[in-house]
This record gives sequence, structure tokens and C-alpha cells, in this order.
Amino acid sequence: MKRNIVIATVAAATVVCGGTAVAFADDGGRDDRTAVRDAKVTAAQAIGAALTAQPGTAVSADLDDDGRGWEVDVLGAGTTSYTVHVDAGTGEILGKETDRDDDGDDADDRRALRGATVDAREAAEAAAAKGAVTSVGLDEDDRGAAAWDVDTVNGDWEVGLKTAEVRADDDRDDADDRADDHADDRDDTADHAAGDADDPADD
Repeated sequence: MKRNIVIATVAAATVVCGGTAVAFADDGGRDDRTAVRDAKVTAAQAIGAALTAQPGTAVSADLDDDGRGWEVDVLGAGTTSYTVHVDAGTGEILGKETDRDDDGDDADDRRALRGATVDAREAAEAAAAKGAVTSVGLDEDDRGAAAWDVDTVNGDWEVGLKTAEVRADDDRDDADDRADDHADDRDDTADHAAGDADDPADD
């Protein structure tokens, strides 16, 4: 399961909040770098603002589809979760929605974060050394191992849940591929051994 968060821009959308205008327009040439530059509030700052307004555990942050600002997903008490909207220009809280965990993703996130010592804001701050952060989310691989998946203008990065170590996201993919190859090799060896054991019986 991966909360894969991407920046989406809309045509000619402008938000004015607190006297500050933040413009988002899809002119075919805009990219994450431009969008983050226009968003004066960083991902880490947006997460901090969201958690002040709605205490809990942040599990993702990204610029929302209509370009108003950041969307921060927060796990609350019990099975309740929230999406907090943070203005990208001022850090003001624009609104909050209560979400239902119909697909079980929140429960998966709660399990993945057990024992974690690095939160989403710290992951964003750590990855910011690689470039402006465009999104943060939890990423679980097929074996259930989890890490923070952080996208920046200079690439995608994985941040450890316990160490805050930042490494290129493709390093994790390579490690997963190697583990899969080793598993395949073990299966092939077992199949050969079983086949060899059957041969005397056939004789």
C-alpha cells in the first residue's frame, strides 16, 4: 500500500487569503518546482499547522487539487481520521474534513507506524536537504516494511521510520528486487532438491 501523493494544478486558479495572493495556473510549462516556489509554506510547516489545528498523527501531505494549499491527512483517536487544508501562502487553516476508513488504509497506517520514532514532519525536514518537498506519504512494500516516501523537486526519497536516514527511493526498489531474486533462487533450489529426491523412487 502506498499513499502516493502528487501535485495537481488547475487552470487559472487564484487564492487570496489574508491579503496574500497565491496563483496556480496550468500553462503547460508548470512543474513541481514552480508550484512549491509559489507555495510559501513548506510541507513540514503545513504539517505542523495541521497538527496544531487537529492533534493526531500526520500520515501524508500534498498540495491539493484546486491549488488552495496543502492537504494534510491526520489520524485521530480511535478509527477517526481527518483531512486538514492549510493555505499554501499563509499557513492559515482553511478547513477540516472528517474521513471514514472504508478501505482499511488508516488501519494499515496505524500498524505501520507502531514503534516509529520519525514522524511525517521530521521526514519532510530530513528530505528537504535534497530539495523542496512536494509530498510526503507512507510507503509499505510487499513484505510489510514501511518508510516515509518523500518527493522533492530533485527526486524521490525514502526516509526511515526510526533513523530519519534519507536514501534514494530507487535504492529501496533495488533492495526489494534483490530480495525477490534471492527468494526465487531458494524456490528453484528447493524444487531441484525435491526432483532429485523423487528420482530414486522412480527407479
